[in-house]
Amino acid sequence: MAASDISPQSGYIQHHLVHLNNIGEKQNAVASFDIINWDSMFWSILMGAIVLYFLWRAAQSVTAGVPGRFQMSVEMLVGWVEDQAKSIIPNDESRRFVSPLALTIFLWITLMNTLDLLPVDLLPWTFANTGLGAEHGDALYFHRILPTADLNVPMGMSLGVLLISFYYGIKLKNPLGFVKELFAAPFSAPGPAILILAPFNFLLNLIEYAAKTVSLGMRLFGNMFAGELIFMLIALLGGAWTGFNAASIGLGIGHILAGSIWAIFHILIVLLQAFIFMMLTLVYVGQAHESH
Repeated sequence: MAASDISPQSGYIQHHLVHLNNIGEKQNAVASFDIINWDSMFWSILMGAIVLYFLWRAAQSVTAGVPGRFQMSVEMLVGWVEDQAKSIIPNDESRRFVSPLALTIFLWITLMNTLDLLPVDLLPWTFANTGLGAEHGDALYFHRILPTADLNVPMGMSLGVLLISFYYGIKLKNPLGFVKELFAAPFSAPGPAILILAPFNFLLNLIEYAAKTVSLGMRLFGNMFAGELIFMLIALLGGAWTGFNAASIGLGIGHILAGSIWAIFHILIVLLQAFIFMMLTLVYVGQAHESH
């Protein structure tokens, strides 16, 4: 398709879907290990560093006396996550690692999702008007600030959850018991008959692990990507301004109202998606503690 065949509206949205990466164009393959999206890497690492600093500051400021507001809010958050973990993971030793992990995941995803509330044109405008875009060509102008709308980030996190589930499954059941369960569950039979069911059990377990991993990452990605697209569509209302006429004023008012309403609603999505990812992480790790 020629550039002239693309409408300005489509071109605007397509432009904002291109990452700042090492190839200078949009990723076409579902999985391509030779492409690095620098913008997703930068913002996800930065948000993770902020979460770690926040938790470190909370640990450093703990006092035995009357807690301040910051300490009290962190203690309430830690207690809430611990209660969720207790209801799912019975093993106290496991919770000493999994509960802080769940807290970190919740705060990390919340911060990454919150970046979607920034205006979609803020960074491109900044780069274009500070000379950074001119110095580096158009590279910095192609910049997506929302890491969770990049499929690579949620899928990478879900793969991490899968590996943690494998770790606890092998640790608690020993390697032989973990492998045995892959072939002996969910269908069991006495004696040699289990050999007939073993291939089906193994296939079903592989499908289950794959489905849980893909759905965990795709759920977060799908919701945040859709929210990002809606913000872009709302931005087009303001971009249709042609002067002080009835149509432009109406679109401008619609832009402000729709943007405000969607931003308020999106706050719920930001928190809800972080909560769902955290809870499913606890559920999957809790399932690794179960024996069939």
